[in-house]
Amino acid sequence: MAKVYDIPADYLIPRFAEHLKKDKKIEAPNWSSFVKTGCHVEKIPQNKDWWYVRCASLLRKIYMHGPLGVSDLRREYGGKKQNGYSLAHHRSAGGAIIRRALQQLESSGYLIKKGQGRLISDEGVKRMDRISTEIYKELTTSMPELQRYA
Repeated sequence: MAKVYDIPADYLIPRFAEHLKKDKKIEAPNWSSFVKTGCHVEKIPQNKDWWYVRCASLLRKIYMHGPLGVSDLRREYGGKKQNGYSLAHHRSAGGAIIRRALQQLESSGYLIKKGQGRLISDEGVKRMDRISTEIYKELTTSMPELQRYA
């Protein structure tokens, strides 16, 4: 059985975002269609399903590095903000987006609160590992050269 550690993020995050969208436990807030993800970006996200992608990315990050709090995740999803002609400085991502996504994931049973941060629940581990196994089987059947690493 493959784990989240075995699958690249490029394959896992979009697939799990589709799973979250079909699950109907997570839904994007009304303001998500016109909000930026932080002060370091210039435009709103171009993908209309960006909320589910962010939730899936948060789950993967907490799975791999948890327990994590909102401030840790703000720093992780932040970026460089250009200040005119001077050097760019790091700015954290918006906290309301991360906080609201974590609250939704917690109420749907994917996360649990532990101390100052959040940790992935047993149900979240089970679902993410199941999807990781599906992706791993698809990758090994489509690319036989990967079977020797299995």
